[in-house]
Amino acid sequence: MVKQNILVIDDEVQIRRLLRITFEANDFNVIEAKDGRTGIELSASCRPNLIILDLGLPDEDGLTVLKKLREWIKIPIIILSVRNSEKDIITALDSGADDYLTKPFNTGELLARVRTAMRHSQPEPASHIFKNGSLEIDFTLRVVKKNGVPIKLTATEYSLLSLFVRNAGKVITHSHILREVWGKVFSEDTQYVRIYIAQLRKKLEDDPDKPKYFVTESRVGYRFVIVDE
Repeated sequence: MVKQNILVIDDEVQIRRLLRITFEANDFNVIEAKDGRTGIELSASCRPNLIILDLGLPDEDGLTVLKKLREWIKIPIIILSVRNSEKDIITALDSGADDYLTKPFNTGELLARVRTAMRHSQPEPASHIFKNGSLEIDFTLRVVKKNGVPIKLTATEYSLLSLFVRNAGKVITHSHILREVWGKVFSEDTQYVRIYIAQLRKKLEDDPDKPKYFVTESRVGYRFVIVDE
């Protein structure tokens, strides 16, 4: 089995050492960069499968590096930073990050996020049917089923569900959801999102009060979780 490459862009030697030990123990190859310029160069020459990016780099801000990377690469990028404000997290996610973890972090959670991001960065199969737990979505026929029973969704609910499926495992911010489903004019009306998420949970979750698919990421947005059943 070919090992996948993870590029770590972080100026802290201790963090890079910890990540190398963690990833190599879980059958990943690790490439290290201590600043943004080196990270961008290595992302081109070493062809990583995923990037771990710190925001506090010595030569340029991590958000600038993120935006430069997103000009030409589509691989998952996970932010790992001490910055934990709502504004920083939302800005990073809206700028193209696939996920965001704050330092100090749990290595088990980081590994889970890495595996999820890599799994959903693979080319989509030829089939137009998406299955997740008890849910099944046929994108050709625009049919949604739960436990084999067709569920009627409104056009907006279907658009919202499709957005989540396309970004399965990723955190999607309120503003991104609003822009994609309702358009830029509604980019600040987060109440729309809450109402429609509640409707999807009511129709598609076994227990809407304890959702397993449409999970809230506090202050930031939502994540559509892939479940093992």
